[in-house]
Amino acid sequence: MSGHNKWSSIKHKKAREDAKRGQIFTKLIKEITIAAKNGGGNPENNPRLRIAIEKAKEANMPKQNIEKAIKKGTGELPGVSYEDVIYEGYGPGGVAMIIEATTDNRQRTTASVRHLLSKYGGSLGETGCVSWMFDYVGYITFDKNSTDEEALFEAALEAGASDVRENEEDGIFEVITDPKEFVAVKEALEKQGFKPSSAELTRIPQTTVKLEGEKAITMLKLMSALEDDEDVSNVYANFDIPDEIMDQFNQ
Repeated sequence: MSGHNKWSSIKHKKAREDAKRGQIFTKLIKEITIAAKNGGGNPENNPRLRIAIEKAKEANMPKQNIEKAIKKGTGELPGVSYEDVIYEGYGPGGVAMIIEATTDNRQRTTASVRHLLSKYGGSLGETGCVSWMFDYVGYITFDKNSTDEEALFEAALEAGASDVRENEEDGIFEVITDPKEFVAVKEALEKQGFKPSSAELTRIPQTTVKLEGEKAITMLKLMSALEDDEDVSNVYANFDIPDEIMDQFNQ
């Protein structure tokens, strides 16, 4: 879990920096559009759309941009047709990777993902080659210093969470949910006054590969390069890296 959490902190910091330059808007618009296309334009009945709208608001996306993206997804406005694509493969040191993308040109995106993996010592694999190594879950975190442990545990389990645990290394409490219960659990906890530090649908590795030295740096460069790709929406990998290397990369 430590590798997952540390990369998440880098990813969230990077997202804030990208938002300042407006670079994150393109990915958010794609996600809103395809969420509306697949599940309808009402966020009350479409959890994926609700999550996408929340992320857009956190990035200070103008309301009219959000509304336009929804209407493009539902067909009320003309727009590009997007599709979800999931790639599986390997990074340096045999690290298992899952790459989620939203694209209007599968051939272009596949070529880009293959190129980046190859550039940093990885390779594209077949569907199903590594997905079994990850659990797809709802993942909500709370700061230990500002959260009542017993109250959170009781409220989370009562709300339908599948697991609640303490992560001493990262100074957080982790609430794990079934993906279908993620929004309901998150909203139930917020109504009781708990403020999440982060909340997302994610893929958590069952085991991790320890990387050090040059392989660790190369792996972080690969993750960052994939995150920078306009079509890539999420990247997951089962690596763990020493704190000093993570901290150096995060500066």
